[in-house]
Amino acid sequence: MSELIPLDELPNHIGKQREPSDWLQIDQERVNAFADATLDHQFIHLDEEKAKQTPFGGTIVHGYLTLSLLPYFSAQCSIAPEGTVMAINYGSDKVRFLQPVPVGSSVRCHMVLDEVTEKNPGQYLCKSTVTVEIKDQDKPALIAQVLSLFVVQ
Repeated sequence: MSELIPLDELPNHIGKQREPSDWLQIDQERVNAFADATLDHQFIHLDEEKAKQTPFGGTIVHGYLTLSLLPYFSAQCSIAPEGTVMAINYGSDKVRFLQPVPVGSSVRCHMVLDEVTEKNPGQYLCKSTVTVEIKDQDKPALIAQVLSLFVVQ
C-alpha cells in the first residue's frame, strides 16, 4: 500500500527518492502467461533453445510485461494523499526500455515524485519518474514518467 501523507505535504516530497520496492523474480511461467494474454509469442520470449543463439543468450522478458508491473511496484514505494478514495492510471509521458531483462532475473522499482497538479477540485495529478532496476546489473531495464490521478475527499 502506498504511504499516505497529508495532502498539503505532498509538494514537500517532490524530487525525493522513495525507498525501493521489494525484488520480484520474473520466471518463464509469468513470461509465457503474458505472451498468451497479449498474443505476443515472439521466440525471444518463449523458445529457450532458439533464444540462446541470440546476443541475449536466452529468453528475455517482454518490455511491456516489465512496464505492466509498475502498479504492483508503485503500491510498495509510492505516496498518496490522505483521503484518497480512488487512484487512476492516467498514462505515461515517456517510457524507455534501456536493457532487456533476462528471464529468471529479479527486478525492483525506484520512484521519484516530479510534479503535483490539481486538475479539478479534489483531483490531483501526480507525475513520477520510475526506474526498474535489474538485480546485479548497472543499467536499468526501463525508465518511465508515469501519471496517476488521485481522487481525494
